[in-house]
Amino acid sequence: MTDHRFEIFLSAPPGLEHAVRAEARAAGFADAVTVPGGVTFQGDWTDVWRANLDLRGTGRVLVRIGSFLAFHLAQLDKRARKFPWSDYLRPDVPVRVEVATDKRSKIYHGRAATQRIETALKEELGTTISADAPVTLKVRIADNTVTFSIDTSGESLHKRGHKEWVGKAPMRETLAALFLAECGYQGTESVIDPMCGSGTFVIEAAEIAAGLQPGRSRAFAFQHLATYDPAAFAALKRNSAASQDLHFHGSDRDTGAVGMAAKNAARAGVADHATFTHHAVSDLQRPDGPPGLVMVNPPYGARIGNKKLLYPLYGALGKTLLDRFSGWRVGIVTSEASLASATGLPFTPTRITVPHGGLRITLHRTDPLP
Repeated sequence: MTDHRFEIFLSAPPGLEHAVRAEARAAGFADAVTVPGGVTFQGDWTDVWRANLDLRGTGRVLVRIGSFLAFHLAQLDKRARKFPWSDYLRPDVPVRVEVATDKRSKIYHGRAATQRIETALKEELGTTISADAPVTLKVRIADNTVTFSIDTSGESLHKRGHKEWVGKAPMRETLAALFLAECGYQGTESVIDPMCGSGTFVIEAAEIAAGLQPGRSRAFAFQHLATYDPAAFAALKRNSAASQDLHFHGSDRDTGAVGMAAKNAARAGVADHATFTHHAVSDLQRPDGPPGLVMVNPPYGARIGNKKLLYPLYGALGKTLLDRFSGWRVGIVTSEASLASATGLPFTPTRITVPHGGLRITLHRTDPLP
């Protein structure tokens, strides 16, 4: 394994780059800075493995492995053939090549560029090119500079590897973790989700409190690279959860969702700290113990339900929280500002809006309720 340092890129939902940067810095990547679409920092392969294994908010970890100037296809072909592919790629592992070009470059035909790079890989390294390869080489040609990056994650990092059951419009675990962080959650208080669906917020909060690594149950693309050291990676994994006395609660009026959430919590290893019950929002009761965070992703009406019929539901949620949850903070995610207003909750002026599943959704937050 080479010891040299290189640029590592963490993808982030637009509008939440600052949250991914904050998590990266807290994890020890002190020089992490925001860039459009994500966060970058300098690191080595151990940092790549740790970023995939430990970071909850990023969806993908890319490594920039090199670049060169190319003004025409013949030059691209020649320099791609001389690139030190064997430092990073294994000849026995298929590769997928994805090329993006811009109009400022003399090489602007993406398909032709892709063919040249694929041919270089096949003839110089002996690589098989495949659309469903475990390793993806991302190529960007901008201002006549050809930059090579490797996707070290493989499947998106929101796929933790232990959730088998999902609801109709699930929130990605990565986004749930960022929203929890934006509501001030640090793993030291209870979290309640009264419309829990498949349990994403509750399970994510319980995992954070237990210090569980989000990537502990899954495989990564970097395990197929020439730079992978199985023993060194195994040493980064924690074998046990931290002891904690917190309990987390999810409820839903859909009995199927409650069952799904309980099974997901069991697979995630947090069943002892998470309870899921079947009841309506108006039946939600404050648990014993100090105040914590109510985190909820209600139906928006855009894909689930009729929006006009949701106003009473949001109103009931707000009334229940104001009546019974004094001292608790609230975070609500919705695509409709009018639905959030229907709760009657005293939201702070600051909003965070991000794209999600073809919609633009907004996180509305309160300070501790009166």
